[in-house]
Order: sequence, then C-alpha cells, then structure tokens
Amino acid sequence: MNNSVGNTGRVLWAGLRALLVLTVICGVLYPLAVTGIAQVAFPGKANGSEVKADGKFVGSELIGQTYDLPLKDGEETPAPDLKWFQPRPSNGLGTNSVNTQYSIILSGATNRSGDNEDLITWVKDAKAAVVKDNSVKGHTVDPSDVPPDAVTSSGSGLDPHISPEYAHLQVHRVAEKNHLTVAQVDQLVADHTDDRILGFIGEPRVNVLQLNIALAELTKG
Repeated sequence: MNNSVGNTGRVLWAGLRALLVLTVICGVLYPLAVTGIAQVAFPGKANGSEVKADGKFVGSELIGQTYDLPLKDGEETPAPDLKWFQPRPSNGLGTNSVNTQYSIILSGATNRSGDNEDLITWVKDAKAAVVKDNSVKGHTVDPSDVPPDAVTSSGSGLDPHISPEYAHLQVHRVAEKNHLTVAQVDQLVADHTDDRILGFIGEPRVNVLQLNIALAELTKG
C-alpha cells in the first residue's frame, strides 16, 4: 500500500513539474520571444497594420471602415459622406444584417442564398443608391457599369478594399465634391491600385482608407 501511494505521489509530482515547466516555456517564454521577434522584424504588421495620417492613427490596412456624415435626429444609420470614396456594403444593407457599420465585434457573412428576397431587395436598393450618388452633372452612371462589390459585402463584412472598377465609378462624384478635375482623381485611383499578388493570386484592389488619405492630401494642396 505504501509503495502504491508513494508511486502515485511521484507520478503526480512529476506531472506537476512538467505542467509548470511547459507553462513557463509555452505560456511565457515562447509568446515573449515571438512578440519580441515580431516587434523587431515587422512592427507595423505586428501592431495591427495601423495607418497614420497627420501623425495620428486613423485605422488599419486590414479592416474596412465607413465614411459617413454625422447621424441626424431620427436616422437609424448615417448617410455616406459623398466627398470620400465609399467602401463596399458591410454584410448587407438591411436592419437584420449581421454587420452594417464595419463593427469589428461582428464579422461574418449574411448567409443568405442568391435567391433570398431580402438579399435581392438589398442589392437592388444598393444599386439604385450607387447610380444616384455617383451620377453628377455631365456624367450619368449606367446601372450595367455597377460592379458586384458596390452592392454586396465581403465574406467577413470587414474588407478594406474595393475593386478598381468601383473606385473608378466614384471618380466623377469625388472630383465634383472636392473641386478637383476628373483626371486628378482618376490618377489617384490608378496610383493606389494594387495588382494581383505575385501576378496571379487574387484580384486587383484598392485600399479605401489609403485612397482617402491620399485624397485628403490632394485637397490640401
């Protein structure tokens, strides 16, 4: 009996020592080492790919955000500030959607099928809004020119990018609102269009935050 108790005690003590050692190595030393290497090798990415403008953090390259007017009395959602390039919808446009304001607390798709009546209504309403908002004097947007990302959200609902087609569709409106020439704004979009990764992965894309920061700089000049 004594031998059995003693053996059990030794096994438990050995297990406890292993637990303590592994906790220190895996729970303390390893995270500190990884964090230290990340801060030295690529601090920007390690800290969330933060973006600065005028010395202040204004967002992340990885998370989309809205560019809206202040919320008015009686409004459930604010209206877009049309002097800025607008992102794609954030998981639907209806009040029952997963995420309508790029809230990082909620990430996910609407999980509605292509023939869902609510989704069809949201897309039609979004398309009509895109045509209306981006049609300015001397330039009317053709509904057939509205790209899919202008009226649908990404799988996460937090995509910070839009397609070059959607960016170019907004050029005339942005130029008019900011008293710039179409050529100036068009060139701005071209300068901030990223090609496919390694030439074949993904699609060409435009980071909306980076584009709007460049737009703000252009309007200052």
